[in-house]
Parts: sequence; C-alpha cells; structure tokens
Amino acid sequence: QVQLVESGGGLVQAGGSLRLSCAASGRTFSSYHMGWFRQAPGKEREFVASISTSGTNTVYADSVKGRFTVSRDNTKFYLQMTMLKPDDTAVYYCHGNYGRVSIWGQGTQVTVSS
Repeated sequence: QVQLVESGGGLVQAGGSLRLSCAASGRTFSSYHMGWFRQAPGKEREFVASISTSGTNTVYADSVKGRFTVSRDNTKFYLQMTMLKPDDTAVYYCHGNYGRVSIWGQGTQVTVSS
C-alpha cells in the first residue's frame, strides 16, 4: 500500500546543500525501514544512507558520512545533503522495506556543478 515519491532534486554548486524528500502514502509507513540509494550514469546503484523504523538508528556510506543526514517523520523521509561534490551527481532513490515487501520511488536527479 505504501507509495514513495521523491522530490527536492536539482542543480547545486559544489560545496552547497540540498534536501531531498520522500513523500510516503499508506498507513504502514512507520513500519518500513527506509533508505536512500543513488545511481550515476554508467554505474551500479549504491547505498547512501538508511534509518530504522524508530528513527534513532542510522547508517551511512563512507562516501557521505559526516556530510549527509537522514531523518523521518510521520509521512516523509529526508536526506539532508551538505558539502556536495560533483561525485555526488546521480539519480537518488528512496527505498522502503518491511519484511519481504520492498518499495522504490521513481528517483530524483541531483546534479552538482564544479
């Protein structure tokens, strides 16, 4: 029942900040473990960050640790990105899983210019 829609992507200069949002519908959102993934052209999709259902346990990829922050509230899931680098350029995807259920958003483009 849960559906995910990303927003907030765009063009930003290196060193800048951007906040991505993942809007969730459905009454079981709070039960989903949420994560952000990204995929650059010609590369495999990679893990960025995740957050537990409680919102207290977070995990970050080494490439973004200390720069990105993941959070969630009742109906939205966020990725606050700071100190952006050109290498962060990718399509960012919101993902949620609950047991055997796996849900993906459509993705939002983030482009970091030098």
